[in-house]
Amino acid sequence: MTIKLKDFVLIALVLLFAFGVPMNWALAQDKTFIVGFPQDNMANDWRRAQVMAVEAELRMHPGYTFVHSDAQGDTAKNIQDIEDMIDRGIDLLIVSPRDTAAMTPVIANVRAQGIPVVLLTRRILTNDYTTFVSPNDDKIARRAATYMAEQLNGAGKILVLQGVPTASTAIKRTEGFLDEIAKYQNIKVVAVRPANYLRSEAIKVVETVLDEGLSFDAIYAQSDSMATGARLALKAANIDPKSKLIVGIDYIPEAREAIRAGEQNATFTYPTSGKEGAQLAVQILQGQAVEREIEVHSEMVTIFNVETIEPVF
Repeated sequence: MTIKLKDFVLIALVLLFAFGVPMNWALAQDKTFIVGFPQDNMANDWRRAQVMAVEAELRMHPGYTFVHSDAQGDTAKNIQDIEDMIDRGIDLLIVSPRDTAAMTPVIANVRAQGIPVVLLTRRILTNDYTTFVSPNDDKIARRAATYMAEQLNGAGKILVLQGVPTASTAIKRTEGFLDEIAKYQNIKVVAVRPANYLRSEAIKVVETVLDEGLSFDAIYAQSDSMATGARLALKAANIDPKSKLIVGIDYIPEAREAIRAGEQNATFTYPTSGKEGAQLAVQILQGQAVEREIEVHSEMVTIFNVETIEPVF
């Protein structure tokens, strides 16, 4: 008796199920999936590392094709990239939306089409997503404020270098910081200036602040890329970065070197969450249930532990 291929496959699936392997998992192994990630701005090395982390993890899982794009800091293009990926037929969307409000209806529409959505580090305004994975920006911002207040002995002026103002990360990193620092009556935030998480823009912002004659004792940079730009601008103006209290977020290699050199006081690890996001994508496409909210651990880094904690990439 000759067993046809389709009969053999059916028998194999029945045996898998009999031994406790979920049928939807077994079926998923015969499928190929396309995972799309329309990234905000690959000129930001942290965001590039986020994409690479997703790609590296998905490469470990046969049957998964990964596609990504670069919006180059343009919200309209970020939206168009999402729509292009939907037209291409992606099975799951991983996204870190540049503009929380503007991109909410677009992402909600993706979810309405039955396509799972994994949000990485940035939120939207509704619950139209499958899972959200990120460190806690509000907690980090409040810890940064408390640390800076302690280092300033409760008195001083702080310049805030803000990330992309429309992104939920920058919103939380600003609101949490301002709310916490307001508890210290003798500490004043002299300015909140957007620099979009970029070194080049942070250089321009700090140069402008110095030209305006605005006095400050400390810089709260919402990314270490901006902290790097701030240090470069200070040095160009013949101001020693060691004379300012500087705190960043991300813990990239430049931050580690700056802390070692005494040119940055602290930072907070901010894992890209790319590996975790890719793992969740695989679980979702295999029909497994995942948690809706996943918080990734963050740790403060100073001169006291800089040698024992590795940068996030």
